[in-house]
Amino acid sequence: MTTTSLTATLPLDTPIGRIVLEGDGDVLIGLRLPNAVGRGRRDEESPILKEAATQLEEYFAGERTEFDLRMELDGTPFQKEVWAELTRIPYGETISYGELARRVGRPKGPRAVGQANGRNPIAIIVPCHRVLASNGIGGYGGGLKVKRSLLALEGVSA
Repeated sequence: MTTTSLTATLPLDTPIGRIVLEGDGDVLIGLRLPNAVGRGRRDEESPILKEAATQLEEYFAGERTEFDLRMELDGTPFQKEVWAELTRIPYGETISYGELARRVGRPKGPRAVGQANGRNPIAIIVPCHRVLASNGIGGYGGGLKVKRSLLALEGVSA
């Protein structure tokens, strides 16, 4: 991955607020939720950002349940393992942090997977909102209102 200064960005107005897509060449590297700061130069012609925007618009319209985008997630090997497991949680389903920990081979590490989940650089597309605390909805980088909205869109009451 190249340096952040070369990152292309594309803001996108959605039902949850304005998000910012970030790309590097032909890969998606970030999705900043409302109120998060995006860095980089605005690029409305980037093919990967335009495709990501299209797929997100379809998702918010209820027309898409899976994403098909080239992504590069920058993180530790453990974080990448957690994020890969997030992509296996089907649309409209949720799991607990404990279950996520078991799925990545760390049954005693729900807090560690929770921290990795919270550092997910491509929210929504890598669906960290589908992970719930055992005693309720849990936290979310975009705020609980956004998490509830995403789950409601997918038909999950939280």
